[in-house]
Amino acid sequence: MTDPTVGVVFRPQSPPEELRGVVQSAEAAGIDELWLWEDCFLEGGFTAAAAALAWSGELRVGIGLLPVPLRNPALAAMEIATLARMFPGRFLPGIGHGVLDWMAQVGAGVPSPMTLLREYTVAVRELLHGATVTTDGRFVRLAGVALDWPPAVVPPLLVGGRGPKTLRLAGELADGVLLDVAISRDQIRAAVDVVEEGAAAAGRTEAPRVVVYVELDPAAADPAKQVAADVAFFAAAGADTVVFQGPDTAPAAEPLIAAIAAR
Repeated sequence: MTDPTVGVVFRPQSPPEELRGVVQSAEAAGIDELWLWEDCFLEGGFTAAAAALAWSGELRVGIGLLPVPLRNPALAAMEIATLARMFPGRFLPGIGHGVLDWMAQVGAGVPSPMTLLREYTVAVRELLHGATVTTDGRFVRLAGVALDWPPAVVPPLLVGGRGPKTLRLAGELADGVLLDVAISRDQIRAAVDVVEEGAAAAGRTEAPRVVVYVELDPAAADPAKQVAADVAFFAAAGADTVVFQGPDTAPAAEPLIAAIAAR
């Protein structure tokens, strides 16, 4: 078992003008990854990621996750490819259903979110790998679409999921999975198993990347010690990356950065 990479979430409950300071603090502390959310109706994922990448030199920046009903897959692939070309090896896009109530609120809800996610994942991944895509699916329809500027270093496309159908899809079609804090500690290993089963059923030989979000209360007695314990626990459960987020009552990233650096 190799040591996992460690990241921190800049929660969008913090105003966007605070992002630059968090990026600089994370990079100065040697944090591996900074993760962003695209929750309605807070901050745009691609704009925030572009700024964070431009303000840093080595920090990897992920978006976990981009709700697929909000963007045409060709547009999503264009955005991902642009950032991947400008910052090769440093951008980590994640896609998923999004919060279905929010999707309905903006008129983007669909009757079969699983079908949309399946069609979308296949199309975006193929576009990023330089394919010309023609598909006439239930929701995704592309006619001879290809990126003029596909990325030379193709970023891993992650799928965020909780339920077994989505987790299996992530293993089958994506490059990895993003597991959020709604999945309990007791469920993590089982969730990873489902992802790996999906990959095996699809005949994929490379293990899917597993990114796990972990909530950490920076007011805990010894947050640095808790970080170290959580990293060890989730690595043993199959995580390749452990990403810490603050709770709703304390969303700021700086105390988490300090705790990770001190572990």
